Amino acid sequence: MNVHSTVASPTLAETALKGLPFANRLSVAPMTRISATATGVPTERMVRYYERFARGGFSLLTTEGIYTDKAYAQTYKGQPGLTDPEQAEGWKAVVDAVHAAGGRIFAQLMHGGALAQGNRFRSDTVGPSALQPRGQQMVSYHGEGLYAVPREMEETDIAEAIAGFAQAATLAIDVAGFDGIEIHGANGYLLDQFFTDYTNRRHDRWGGDIGKRLGLSLAVLDAVRDAVGNAVPVGIRLSQAKVNDNKHKWTEGVEGAAVVFKALAASPADFVHLTEFEAWQPAFSDGGKSLVSLAHQHAPDLFVIANGSLHELARAEQVLETGADMIALGRGALANPDWPRITADDREARPLKLEMLSPISDIKDSELQL
Repeated sequence: MNVHSTVASPTLAETALKGLPFANRLSVAPMTRISATATGVPTERMVRYYERFARGGFSLLTTEGIYTDKAYAQTYKGQPGLTDPEQAEGWKAVVDAVHAAGGRIFAQLMHGGALAQGNRFRSDTVGPSALQPRGQQMVSYHGEGLYAVPREMEETDIAEAIAGFAQAATLAIDVAGFDGIEIHGANGYLLDQFFTDYTNRRHDRWGGDIGKRLGLSLAVLDAVRDAVGNAVPVGIRLSQAKVNDNKHKWTEGVEGAAVVFKALAASPADFVHLTEFEAWQPAFSDGGKSLVSLAHQHAPDLFVIANGSLHELARAEQVLETGADMIALGRGALANPDWPRITADDREARPLKLEMLSPISDIKDSELQL
């Protein structure tokens, strides 16, 4: 007998974050789908794309990364922004559709930094240090060839980037009506570039040990909190791997993770969203704790969202048991936009055939029919 036919899965239990109730512990992870207009305005196709996840039973959706200023933040051609009222009104249509379908939705705010490969506002890139990023531009997001060597950011550049996050957060809450803000501090983009030892060679207050390298992320958290007030859930996404370096591990290991999570516990963050290739695996060494477990240990009051190959129910339940408060599905949600309803009905999920992500990772007609 299948136990899930008689015992409700803990993934389906209710939860809450900063007073915001969720019908279950299943969310959709942020995924870059480059389907906005040339001017960064969300489209009707995007409204339908996001709405179907809420209709499928996911209690929380996190948007794809949204660029935050009309300078260096945009990363990809077709990426949506939150830099002006027109973009914010476009997002309001998305938010309204998700709410009407019973879901909640957070805006993920991001700055591409040195990994920008499709910025319509600038022909050059910026980063913490003038070092060429590893790897090559992402072809499925209209990229070609090596990344450019970024210009090292000065204090004025850093201040402008922080202000962009704050202004975008204001538009997200006050105009678009999002339920919360996620700051993208992961996957190799600007905040992660400052956080990573080999991309940040600075000797000023923004460089140094792992705690100091987290400084820009903490400054953005402070600025966003000041912009949106205390009632709005605000958090950050962190990772070890990057889109251009999928093998990276924090070189400071367990000790560094303790520093990071204790700093986040003392920050204005309400949640941390951790993404690993396999979220249940030891973060640094065989037999050690996962990143989720380390976050739960060192920041016990932070709401933890876990992402990473959790589309098998048993794995999702395992990670909840080790300290996660919510599970975020990426590929699993693309293949099964109704994954929570499939789980509740004890049905078989569709296999992960992700042809929709190639040759370009924009939203396909076939997805909107699921």
